[in-house]
Amino acid sequence: PPSGPPSGPPSGPPSKSQEEKEAEDETLTSTPDPTEAPPEEEDVGQILDAEADVIEDDEKLESIEQKEEVEASEDEPDTPDEPSPVHQENVEAQEGDGTDSVQNKDAAMDGGDNPDTANVSDELTEQQIFAEQEIARLNAEVERLRQSMAGAADVIEELETPPMPPAVIEDIVIGAHIVGDFARLARQLDREQLIRATMGTIAMLHPDNLGLMISTRNRVMLPRLDERGLCAGLLGQPAPRGAPADWRTLEVILALVSSAVTGGPAAVIHSHGVYTTAASCEKDLVLVKPIDVVGKEQIGSVIIVDPDEEDPADFLKQITEALYQGGMRCVVVRGMGAYAVGATLEQAWANAAMLEHSMRIVLLARQANLKV
Repeated sequence: PPSGPPSGPPSGPPSKSQEEKEAEDETLTSTPDPTEAPPEEEDVGQILDAEADVIEDDEKLESIEQKEEVEASEDEPDTPDEPSPVHQENVEAQEGDGTDSVQNKDAAMDGGDNPDTANVSDELTEQQIFAEQEIARLNAEVERLRQSMAGAADVIEELETPPMPPAVIEDIVIGAHIVGDFARLARQLDREQLIRATMGTIAMLHPDNLGLMISTRNRVMLPRLDERGLCAGLLGQPAPRGAPADWRTLEVILALVSSAVTGGPAAVIHSHGVYTTAASCEKDLVLVKPIDVVGKEQIGSVIIVDPDEEDPADFLKQITEALYQGGMRCVVVRGMGAYAVGATLEQAWANAAMLEHSMRIVLLARQANLKV
């Protein structure tokens, strides 16, 4: 038997010796043909003896070859076994497969080969793009609506304040800008419910002639006021045709404000605010103190006077005293609204609005039984 392991795996099937080949040839030649007749007993014995000799010869040859290989291995120095070319190719293939598997794992970790991760990232990108497009669309829509509102406001303003021609009343000319101011203020007072339809009066001194008074006509439709709804007359003279019923009261108030407060221009609004009128209907109520801070600062005290148709002079005297006591801002006539004054129409409008606001707060506080 061999004394050590073989130096390497066999590279092919073992080669047969010349004797083995001759023995196989003899065996083939000595094999009887099945078609022929069976040999005699002597011939069979000779054949078996020949085959035994061939087997013994083969065993001897194998033992001799093994001895030669052992002697050759002892004579060679101990050197590391070199891998065969086939083994080396297998190792390189395995290393290549390992490198590819590592690269595939890294790619999988990065999410490149993971279809779920790729789908999620694509969905997020599409959602972001859609969100940005939606924001841009909404911004454009807001800008368009803003421009539309601005245009609508201009159109509404043009409709509400159409250009007015000047008003010519006998020998008095009222400029177009003054007519426009009256018409615009009448519409604004109607929106704020300080006047309603034909209820209320607007009057002022002519800015170029302080001795001339301009007023809305008697029972004119104020929300649709134009140059035909105005009248004018000189102070101290009889009321002009179409003048309001309280022409004399308006004339006294304007003269008082012009002489005692502004020293020049003056305006007055006879408003019919709901809360002011309701609060003034309380019997024996003469003085009302606003309870809100703004009302205290801008209105101060509100004096309520009783109408007196039998003695108009006494009534005008009460109006004058009430204006002084109320700080020359407003005076309330019981059940008939209030007269708010100012240097301009805008200032008179502001005082009328503030009076209505303060009177509303007073009534609400009374209904709630608040301690003020």
